[in-house]
Parts: sequence; C-alpha cells; structure tokens
Amino acid sequence: MTTPHRCNLLDMNLPAGYFASELRRELTARNRAWALGKAHVESYGNPPVIVYEPQDGRHGNFFDAAYASIVKRPEWMRRFDKIHAQGRSLPKAESGRRWRELDSSMSSDALLMNVFCTPGVAESAAVRRALGIENSELPAFGWKARVPLASGRFDQTEVDMRWDGLLAEAKLTEGDFQTRAATVVEAYRDFDAVFERELLPRVEIRTARRKQAVEFAEEFTQEWEATAADADVAREFQAEIVARAWEAESTEPGYSGYQLIRNVLAAYAAGSSFCVLHDERRPDLREAWFAVMAAVKSAEMRTRCKAMTWQELATLLPEDLQEFLDLKYGIVRAGRAASTAGLEADPD
Repeated sequence: MTTPHRCNLLDMNLPAGYFASELRRELTARNRAWALGKAHVESYGNPPVIVYEPQDGRHGNFFDAAYASIVKRPEWMRRFDKIHAQGRSLPKAESGRRWRELDSSMSSDALLMNVFCTPGVAESAAVRRALGIENSELPAFGWKARVPLASGRFDQTEVDMRWDGLLAEAKLTEGDFQTRAATVVEAYRDFDAVFERELLPRVEIRTARRKQAVEFAEEFTQEWEATAADADVAREFQAEIVARAWEAESTEPGYSGYQLIRNVLAAYAAGSSFCVLHDERRPDLREAWFAVMAAVKSAEMRTRCKAMTWQELATLLPEDLQEFLDLKYGIVRAGRAASTAGLEADPD
C-alpha cells in the first residue's frame, strides 16, 4: 500500500495534463502493437485511442481468462451495457455493434476488471491481505452507493468496485478527479463531519461555457482572416480573444477532487474503506488524493483511506496476467523493466 510520500508537482515545472497525455501516448503505441490480428479500430485525433470489439469468444481489450470469467457472470457482463460516451464519433465496428466504454484501450474500468476478474486473483490470500479483504465474496463492479444528502435524499453515485468492506476508484489516463461547485459538495450530509473544509483544495469554476473565437464577430472578422498570411499568427490572435473572454466570465467557488470527496463520504456512510488504484506514472493523481486525504478530520477515517498503484498490485498477480499487463499497459512489478513492444516503431 502506498505511503503518503508527497511529491510537489509545482517543483516539477510540468503542466497539469503532462502525465496523463504522456501515458495516453504510451498506451496508444502499446495497443497498436497489441491490436495486430484483433478486431479493432483507431479513433480520430492525436493520439488516437484503440477500441476493440469481441471476436470468436475473445475480446482484444481483455486478458482471455478474465474475459471468459466476465462472460460467465451476468452481474459482471452488465458492465458492457455502458455505451461509449464518444461512440458516435468513432469509426464504425465491422459487426455494426455499438462501442462500449469497456472496449477502449484507455478504460480504467477495463483494466480493473482485467485484474480482478482473472481466476485466482480474488481468491489470492496475498491480494486480500493487501487490500484488507476478509470474507470470501467476489468483487462487484459499478456498485451504486447511497451517499446521504443534507436534504434527507441520497446521491446514488457509482463506485468502480466494491469488495467486502472496500470501495475502490480505478484511474488510468483520466485527466483529474473532477471539480464541482461548493454548493453541490457542501450539500452532502456528512461533509463537515468528515472534512475540514478549509483544508480541501479549492477552485474557481466558470459559470459559462468557453466560446470559440469565431463567435466574437466584433473582433474576429473576415477582414482579419483575409489579411493574416501567417496561420500561426492567426491562431495566436484567436486564442487571445478566447482567453480574454474566458477570464472575463463570472466564477463561483468550487472544490477539486470531487470524485474523491464523494467516495470518501460513501465509504464513511457505508462503514467501508476507500482505495484509489492508480498508475505510478500518474504522480499528479496521487498528489490530488493526498491533498483530499489530508483534509479528513478523524485519524480513524484517514486509516480507511488508501492508495495503491497498479505496479504494486502486479507483484501479487499470476505471471501470465503480469505479462499481459506489461505488453498492453506497460505495468510491471518493482524491479522489472517494462517491455518496449511497439514503442520504438510507433511514429507518435
């Protein structure tokens, strides 16, 4: 289990999205190699996302043993009901099937199920000990938590995995843990019982959408387009227009790390522990989690807040599953170098 060793991202002089974008590029390269001979398409954009579909009882985005177990369990298979949010913008599958979120090579839920649906993993005493699992039940995915609101109602938030007394949030290439307005976050019944609100990371949230430069007709004109011979100059001019307008928009106070705050409250209400499973190549996510964890009031609740990397978990997994995670995700246990399959030849 990761100990709270803090790394200050400000000292790294790296933009907030650097780690996520670098991991996306690596996963694209690895999956281009992994996808050879498997039913798949590449999304538009740079870097593209590899999206797989089932074929002959197998699924390119899944370890064969894990997928076979998923197919046998209707409660696990239901996770494939979730349609890909950008599915309409993807190239069509040869079969005509609609794309699911679990088809994406960037899906953290697919990674989670690849690990915990593989036979022997949930039964492993070492895995159970590492995550604090005591009973013999199997994990549930997409569990609906009931987080109490001050109004007496409940927020039925979806938790990536519930296993015995553990709630887990899986992360891979997601940009962050989302932001929400303070009025939303502070409406949870147990918010002040669990958190020191002054210690939680705060943000100012824009109340209007970001507009495109072409929407500002008084500044961005056809005359400008015609006289701007240098396309880079034109793009810079347009970006300045958008930036000025964005800065002028009104804001409202909010909190960053909303998913973490909500899931800690879910764990508090359920008497459970909460663990963030993330990639060690994402120190930004770890830093964000520690910032929220530091605002938890009680020492007892803080001990129920955990972090574990996929790399730490890999140490406890079967060798054939470790090989799969290495080739497809670049996830390897400590002391082992990740394979370079697909990385050297990939043009991106």
